[in-house]
Amino acid sequence: MENVTEQLYQFATSYGIKIIGAILILIVGRIAAGIFRRLVGRMLERMNTDPSIIYFVKSFVYVLVIVFAVVAALSKFGVETTSFVAILGAAGFAIGFAMQGSLSSFAAGVLILVFKPYRVGDFIDAAGTMGTVKDIRLFNTILASPDNIKVIVPNSKIYGDVIKNITGNDTRRIDMVFGIGYSSSIPKAAEILMRLLKEDERVLPEPMVAVAELADSSVNFVCRPWVKKEDYWGVKFDITEKVKAEFDAAGIEIPFPQHSIHMVREESSA
Repeated sequence: MENVTEQLYQFATSYGIKIIGAILILIVGRIAAGIFRRLVGRMLERMNTDPSIIYFVKSFVYVLVIVFAVVAALSKFGVETTSFVAILGAAGFAIGFAMQGSLSSFAAGVLILVFKPYRVGDFIDAAGTMGTVKDIRLFNTILASPDNIKVIVPNSKIYGDVIKNITGNDTRRIDMVFGIGYSSSIPKAAEILMRLLKEDERVLPEPMVAVAELADSSVNFVCRPWVKKEDYWGVKFDITEKVKAEFDAAGIEIPFPQHSIHMVREESSA
């Protein structure tokens, strides 16, 4: 009994302090993880960072501090922490290699949320898809196509390609082409086009009307008014309709593609 008591005493004195130290390290590590998580969250909130990124970074910082605390606690018992860290690194590499597609989409999502090449509500053309941005997530972007089809596009495809933010600026230029017949009056047609543009209150100052091409069967005018982005389609549709009505009233011909066929009769031999 004396030997057993002595061995228990030695065990308690040698390992008891280590156990208490490991517990203290874990407690302090958890407290420190919570403090760092709050500090990082407040800093990102002051920078107006996207809530999705704030949540992810806070969670990542918390887990990272906890892992360091666990490694430090294990070192109190003589555990070879270098091997433990190597195992964690190898596991992380294997997981990252297996999820490289998802991780690339995640990294692209973080960059999109940070640099904001587009926002919710913008109409974009990216990754071969056009639509209105409904939601931006860490792994994908939700679009609504012009015919209201829900399209889910991985962020890696969007950020790795050309992004056209069609409504990214406050104003847009409408490019329209109107053709008249060669027998019609060019000055009269130009006057009608310019008058229609200036009469529309949605058209911004200094629209452009010019003869652009002498085509096969028509003289083509380019009509380029600048409008606010929300007026783009309304102005385009209204001007197109009014041009047809005004050209008809003024007797200006709007030609359509046609071919002239010349028939040659061969005289029969005597």
